[in-house]
Amino acid sequence: MAIRARGWRPPPPPLLLLLLWVTGQAAPVAGLGLGSDTELQIERRFVPDECPRTVRSGDFVRYHYVGMFPDGQKFDSSYDRDSTFNVFVGKGQLIAGMDQALVGMCVNERRFVKIPSKLAYGSEGVSGVIPPDSVLHFDVLLMDIWNSEDQVQIHTYFKPPSCPRTIQVSDFVRYHYNGTFLDGTLFDSSHNRMKTYDTYVGIGWLIPGMDKGLLGMCVGEKRIITIPPFLAYGEDGDGKDIPGQASLVFDVALLDLHNPKDGISIENKVVPENCERQSQTGDFLRYHYNGTLLDGTFFDSSYSRNRTFDTYIGQGYVIAGMDEGLLGVCIGEKRRIVVPPHLGYGEEGRGNIPGSAVLVFDIHVIDFHNPSDSISITSHYKPPDCSVLSKKGDYLKYHYNASLLDGTLLDSTWNLGKTYNIVLGSGQVVLGMDMGLREMCVGEKRTVIIPPHLGYGEAGVDGEVPGSAVLVFDIELLELVAGLPEGYMFIWNGEVSANLFEEIDKDGNGEVLLEEKKQLCTEKVSNCPLDIFIY
Repeated sequence: MAIRARGWRPPPPPLLLLLLWVTGQAAPVAGLGLGSDTELQIERRFVPDECPRTVRSGDFVRYHYVGMFPDGQKFDSSYDRDSTFNVFVGKGQLIAGMDQALVGMCVNERRFVKIPSKLAYGSEGVSGVIPPDSVLHFDVLLMDIWNSEDQVQIHTYFKPPSCPRTIQVSDFVRYHYNGTFLDGTLFDSSHNRMKTYDTYVGIGWLIPGMDKGLLGMCVGEKRIITIPPFLAYGEDGDGKDIPGQASLVFDVALLDLHNPKDGISIENKVVPENCERQSQTGDFLRYHYNGTLLDGTFFDSSYSRNRTFDTYIGQGYVIAGMDEGLLGVCIGEKRRIVVPPHLGYGEEGRGNIPGSAVLVFDIHVIDFHNPSDSISITSHYKPPDCSVLSKKGDYLKYHYNASLLDGTLLDSTWNLGKTYNIVLGSGQVVLGMDMGLREMCVGEKRTVIIPPHLGYGEAGVDGEVPGSAVLVFDIELLELVAGLPEGYMFIWNGEVSANLFEEIDKDGNGEVLLEEKKQLCTEKVSNCPLDIFIY
């Protein structure tokens, strides 16, 4: 479709119309044996069910016709020229009988008109074409009607219940349409091309009538826009599909709307009551989402893959609109992020996302952490006597519930009916759990939150722990068996000197260092009887 209107020019003067008539382009009228030859007679052969408007004096009309003499001989036809006859009614541009016969006609109405000689060309006729005193019959089909005072007509036949925003000047829109003439003939359709029409509104990219007719529309709205030719393609048409002086009817469904100045918008937030921390630039998020276009068309979902979308935010790993929209969220929060195309996939689109599309993401934040995070420990209960604290090397028996940050239960020793038993610091549990069990007394209850780099990392545990998941352990320590203190011990397998300690303590500071023991073994004994155990 061309998008710029062509200028409208006034119709040719009556003299030119008379010349056209003389050369065979007679004005349409029809009638077959309708009685007296002295009176204008009209037979309405077909009248459409709907007739919102009829021809009045001063209207401009386009119609097809066949002109015949009473014996059936054809003297002229617009069909033979493959062009309608276009003229103002009631302004002396037609023979008197046709001026009268067209009044009151509906678009798509068919009339047979008999025009007496006195209302046609009278006793003079038209040399070589119409004999003097000829009665003329015309078979007329009205195709179009408009008036120079007409404006764009808008009929909205569907409007969505929610309409947060309407088209304004300079907005960019994506819409589907069927374009027809006033008689219903289709001349163009975006549906047939399976591609929306994408354009700016109100800045001259469209014909003036369409620029005006789209204003105020909501996404999802459907309306019929009727445009007179002087606000469409004017007297010349578009040179291809649209003839001159044609009224146009567009059945429009608006799919998308944004302005190049738009930022993202955040809607429908559901924030949990407890929100100890909000996401910041550099955090790593795990979230679920449904992705749709502005008209509700689905294009993607993490739920369908049964896996969260995991990413850093604020660092360019996702489209700019999502980078911004995911900042400031709480764990467990739900929000809708609306992303204009210049912050999404731009004019080109991507995959099943069309170019210049506004994107809508309904997200649910499952968890987030920062690579610099350590574990978090919250003690809920400590017994009155809490003097003996767990340390590296202690043997521990404890119960736990393990869950994700969204509350999803992963594992529970209580459910299994047996404790989990480890030697602290021996690598039997993930590093974050090892850290979380330290300095704990028997009977204490605490919650330990472990970021993934101190838990199961990006890989997780197949079928059990998702990759990059923050873990929550609710722990109760039931038993502690103290282990050896940190350090080392040695065993001397040979004869022991009464002054062995002094011999080893070279610097006389009352402490025996590992290096001093090793030095004694080197100096005194070729086959050293010293065994050293470091723990």
